[in-house]
Amino acid sequence: MTFKDLALKRQSVRKYISKPVDRSLIYECIEAARLAPSASNSQPWHFIIVDEPKLKNEVARATVTKGIPINKFAFEAPVIVAIVVEQPKTITKIASWLKKRDFPWIDIGIAAEHFCLQATELGLGTCMIGWFDEKQVKKMLNISSNKRVGLLITLGYPPDDYPLRNKVRKSLNEIITHNQYKNK
Repeated sequence: MTFKDLALKRQSVRKYISKPVDRSLIYECIEAARLAPSASNSQPWHFIIVDEPKLKNEVARATVTKGIPINKFAFEAPVIVAIVVEQPKTITKIASWLKKRDFPWIDIGIAAEHFCLQATELGLGTCMIGWFDEKQVKKMLNISSNKRVGLLITLGYPPDDYPLRNKVRKSLNEIITHNQYKNK
């Protein structure tokens, strides 16, 4: 599979079958994330694999808000991976402050995409979830109060008939200019 094929195949999966995911496959996804680039090679991430069914369902419950019908699919996924944002190297902290850019959060986004692309290559489905009750998740997973949970990623096998959706994206003409920004 070419990289472009992989990018076209990766999608947010919101339906899973009950088949467990072998830990060796989860580790392959985390290994791909571990190899992601990061500012000053800080690697400001820690991955918590939540695969114990009762705890996984509690974490899934923290992604659902009453009155807002999103993320209910998280209960179907056999695994949820929490990405904890770790402290970067001092040089990265200084650069973040000077440039007013939160490099560790950028870095976990890159690592998360590496994770999801690897999962796709392995025939697994993923969905990155940013809508969750962080306080509850931190309590359930024993994460100290001075840490942040950047993302949750559901992981599992989509049903065989899960449709590969067309990617609806802006055209290249809408997102590219040469040598300067042009207001449209």
